[in-house]
Amino acid sequence: MNDTAILLIDHQVGLQALVKDFDTVGFQNNVLALADIAKELKLPVVITASVPEGPNGPLMPEILKMFPDVAVVSRHGEVNAWDNPEFRAAVKKTGRKQLVMAGIVTDVCVAFPALSAIEEGYQVFAAVDASGTFNEVVRYAAWDRMSQSGVQLMNWFSILCELTRDWRVHGPAMTDIILKHLPEYKNTMITFNQSSNHSG
Repeated sequence: MNDTAILLIDHQVGLQALVKDFDTVGFQNNVLALADIAKELKLPVVITASVPEGPNGPLMPEILKMFPDVAVVSRHGEVNAWDNPEFRAAVKKTGRKQLVMAGIVTDVCVAFPALSAIEEGYQVFAAVDASGTFNEVVRYAAWDRMSQSGVQLMNWFSILCELTRDWRVHGPAMTDIILKHLPEYKNTMITFNQSSNHSG
């Protein structure tokens, strides 16, 4: 965990309309779950947006509210965020070598910088359920391209568990995130607590 940074790339209001491989509510939940992981575990975060004053729109307001002290890197031409010197400098400034990336769209805004970071010696993890694109065909092609180049594909829950590793150490943080973003497990916990109370 001490070598991990979270990179949120182009989670913009206008671009969300392009995401068709996840339902809108589920996708937004996944993005915010990843953001909550960064916040709860106090991981460094780098946020970038592509021409936010244009049709791509501003970043998701929930992300901006969650990280008021993080300066957003606005790009005005670079398709690959890694080609932006300010973005690369922000990543380098974190001092971390394990980069968790997520963004819209998966095949461009995540894949391009992921491959570039791999070439520069970083260990890269793509948060696949916090990254969306046009359809499942495009999604799987992007996943295949990234994985063949050494990018590790993970979902937000596995990222949370791998970073925390032990409920005894990080239980409160893990529980808070799971209760907010994994309703199925929340129901399991409620049922267990009710059963425990009745048995007592």
